[in-house]
Amino acid sequence: MTVDVEDYYHVSALAPAIPREDWSLWPSRVEHSTQRLLELFARHDLRATFFVLGWVADRYPALVRDIAAQGHEVASHGYSHQLVYRQTPEVFRQETERSRKLLEDLVQQPVVGYRAASYSITRASLWALDILAELGFEWDSSIFPVHHDRYGIPRSPVAPYRLRTPSGALLTEFPLTTAPLLGQRLPAAGGGYFRLYPYWLSRALLRRAARQGPAIFYLHPWEIDPDQPRVKTVSWLSRFRHYNNLERCEPRLERLLKDFPFGTVTAALAAAPTLSSTVDIQAV
Repeated sequence: MTVDVEDYYHVSALAPAIPREDWSLWPSRVEHSTQRLLELFARHDLRATFFVLGWVADRYPALVRDIAAQGHEVASHGYSHQLVYRQTPEVFRQETERSRKLLEDLVQQPVVGYRAASYSITRASLWALDILAELGFEWDSSIFPVHHDRYGIPRSPVAPYRLRTPSGALLTEFPLTTAPLLGQRLPAAGGGYFRLYPYWLSRALLRRAARQGPAIFYLHPWEIDPDQPRVKTVSWLSRFRHYNNLERCEPRLERLLKDFPFGTVTAALAAAPTLSSTVDIQAV
């Protein structure tokens, strides 16, 4: 179980209407929504991995400490929620290092995992994997083995694997979960797909995915917040992706926690079959 801790105005789909310099002008809701998730997980005695945006950690350090104090794993979601392939390697390195140091200072323990904004480690930004390895991250969860307009490396492995970066370093990759259906590979990892699919389909896809290895689920705190401000000056597709079925997400999540056992990324990787084979990510 993973949570990408960011506010509604950080989302790439809303970026045309809410540029980074205007973020502080919008009412924040990330603390309240994240605390609701923490309460839900506590009721189910569940430990999750929270990928915390550095921008959020800078402004709400108590929230990050709360997450860690309740036994959850804290991982990095970068600093500014910019698409990796639109950053230079220098900016990416600076932001990633800044965010990791901030999180480690807050929780007083190593931060070993990373997830890119909008899963934006693609063929155009494989260099980011080298930087993650150089900075000492042990695992990444940024690669989505699907076709999508914003992300994806379609032919990459679907179960956790050892990844050889372009410069030859090694990193463990926990890809976003997909499942086969009618000859196609469908996203099954949560988020907007969890809100779009009927619940029975999400459950069926996760069960299929579990046959191929550990599955990973993700959502954002804003996805259980139907009362968030509505942005109307973006495309209909962006509005649909962001606002579709917000009111149904939390009840569905409650059902999901009853239907499947969940834990942290690090715990799932430790319990997974030995990651003996190494995949050259440039060759897939």
